[in-house]
Amino acid sequence: MPTLRIDSQTLAVGGKHNWSIQTRTLHGGTQEGVDVVEINNGKLCFAVLPTRGMGIWKGNCGDVRLGWDSPVKQPVHPSYVNSLENGGIGWLRGFNEWIVRCGLSSMGAPGTDTIVDNNGNALEAFLPLHGNIANLPAHTVSIEITDRELILRGEVDETMLFGPALRLHTEIRTEFGTGKLTILDTVTNLGDNPTEHELLYHVNYGSPVLEQGARFQAPFKQMAPRDPRAAEGVDSYDQYDAPLPGFVEQAYFFELAGKRGSRESLAMLKNATGDQASLLRFSLKDFPCFTLWKNTAGSKDGYVTGLEPGTSFPNTRRFERTKGRVITLAGGESRSTKLVIENLDTKKAVKSAEAEIRAVQKLSKAKVHPEAISRFSDI
Repeated sequence: MPTLRIDSQTLAVGGKHNWSIQTRTLHGGTQEGVDVVEINNGKLCFAVLPTRGMGIWKGNCGDVRLGWDSPVKQPVHPSYVNSLENGGIGWLRGFNEWIVRCGLSSMGAPGTDTIVDNNGNALEAFLPLHGNIANLPAHTVSIEITDRELILRGEVDETMLFGPALRLHTEIRTEFGTGKLTILDTVTNLGDNPTEHELLYHVNYGSPVLEQGARFQAPFKQMAPRDPRAAEGVDSYDQYDAPLPGFVEQAYFFELAGKRGSRESLAMLKNATGDQASLLRFSLKDFPCFTLWKNTAGSKDGYVTGLEPGTSFPNTRRFERTKGRVITLAGGESRSTKLVIENLDTKKAVKSAEAEIRAVQKLSKAKVHPEAISRFSDI
């Protein structure tokens, strides 16, 4: 990618906001050859990685860092990631992004599934953790600057002969001077045959938003722990502790509630004092499943939580298919989704979001299952 810088000094748009867009290529070690597009709208800054499926590496909103401290310190070029490593969790070799997609043809836990080979025969195949999209480079990247916003577009293909032929077209939009970004994604089946599709957004936070006393909030109809380990913490699923070396991850599966007259929903992580938060907005039509991932391990081991809207839960694809949650795209068919991430930096803004969540929750009775349930988990 050629080095490029455009800013408020060279282009007179964006009013009084001191904005910029800059591209660069990283060098040294496993980051060698990773392209970065850094976007600053005058308040919100974030770095997009075209080399890694158009994921968002990290960000800042004012003085607040967005992202987390992974043991993986720099973006990793896909050529250094072997997804089959360590029993199918090699995807974690490159996992350090604030926002990373999982998919497109599969995502979730590693496991076997039945596919059709090049001779038309059923074949048992092993699908590794979270699919391929995060380790595929974009083949097309473009930038648009309007009077109101900055728009980064990219296309990433997950294709093979006698296999899935899926294309991700993404638009990452941010208005000047706001703490908000919008991800508009369209996945298209480029082939003539129907193909399966799964998509999940791993939106990850460490300190300072994540800290002892931080809280998760979302309106829901029902929630269940993923497994016995998560059931151990079900009574405090929405609360966070300080970093604890040796902590073993916990995950909780949600059927969220939506606003009356629409299927719009939201989920929020706020800090202990309630003056900083990150709010996700999305439609349950786009993302009917939601996962909360808690990994409050030692600060050097990856102290992090993930807010994860998805087309299904991150179980094996085989299990999700039995529950009717795996999408099939017909030949030439496209599916579009929208995810809005708002970074709130005042107590007033956080309280307003909390009131909105409470209003939606009043429309549904929230049921908390004390143990994993067969509807959500492979038990």
